[in-house]
Amino acid sequence: MSYRFMRTIVFFDLPADTAEDRRSYTKFRKFLIKDGFMMLQYSVYTKLAVNKTVSKQIRSRLEQNKPKAGNIAVLEITEKQFAGIEWILGHKESNILDTVDRLTVYDEE
Repeated sequence: MSYRFMRTIVFFDLPADTAEDRRSYTKFRKFLIKDGFMMLQYSVYTKLAVNKTVSKQIRSRLEQNKPKAGNIAVLEITEKQFAGIEWILGHKESNILDTVDRLTVYDEE
């Protein structure tokens, strides 16, 4: 068997208007976590698959556990393509300074 690592990325937009919608959202999110997905961002999860066959099985389980309402998009890319993601991060203000020496200083205002 040839190994070609793949990434399955799931993007979802589920309604949260009613209590039933929120339960459905929570159930789907818990399914993703239990099935081994990791959160990249809110409503964006990813899972590693060792080859295309495993990736198809992941897609099949997603079909079986999809909520009744909402949109789910699935993207399959190679691990090499996933490694090429460029993260553009904003600056987050904090009053906690963390150094290499593991010293934490709290700035009381």
